[in-house]
Amino acid sequence: MTGSLIVAGLGPGADRMVTPEVTAALAEATDVVGYIPYVARISPREGLTLHPSDNRVELDRARAALTMAAECKRVVVVSSGDPGVFAMASAVFEALEGREDWQALDIRVLPGITAMLAAAAAAGAPLGHDFACINLSDNLKPWAVIESRLRHAARADFAMAFYNPRSASRPEGFVKALGVLREECGPDRLITFARAVSTPDQRILTLSLGEAIPEMADMRTVVIVGNSATRRVGRWVYSPRSVR
Repeated sequence: MTGSLIVAGLGPGADRMVTPEVTAALAEATDVVGYIPYVARISPREGLTLHPSDNRVELDRARAALTMAAECKRVVVVSSGDPGVFAMASAVFEALEGREDWQALDIRVLPGITAMLAAAAAAGAPLGHDFACINLSDNLKPWAVIESRLRHAARADFAMAFYNPRSASRPEGFVKALGVLREECGPDRLITFARAVSTPDQRILTLSLGEAIPEMADMRTVVIVGNSATRRVGRWVYSPRSVR
């Protein structure tokens, strides 16, 4: 048996949003590797070994998966959303650096529906024109970098989608982010909080930046800030396709 490694996105939460390609890969896997809550979404079966791990060991997880693939196992590394968006695909390729033996393996990345796109669809079309996607977590980059990117994206009049806005351990980061956004965009800019998108707990809230408070977000929330032309139409919010 020839080993393989597939990095797969499980979508934003609902099983119906897992692509058929990913479902087929999971059905053929001998081993599934990933962060604890993502591996918990995989049904146990005979011939399948599940390898859950904590969320701060991405490189170790990638190396373990590659080691198993080199041992002729069919390994699937699972991420939420899309594996190439703030997820495990980058960690796998980082682990490949300097390992020509692993680079010869059969490795594929299977896309998934991101939480950002699912959130935008639930709200309407707030990302209907140019947009930027920024991870607000300071685990892998300092706040100064985050602030610089926030200010430049806002000044360029991008709509913006934010991942990991407010953690329980460092809630002050989102307080600072909202402050920067109000400075650059003004209090009337529309902001959408999309929590637990696609699940029974889904909640979509759109209001102005001036009305937003940090407690409206947590780590299950995608935050979308519109551009200067983003507006409401009925119960939806959208960004026009053209700039005048």
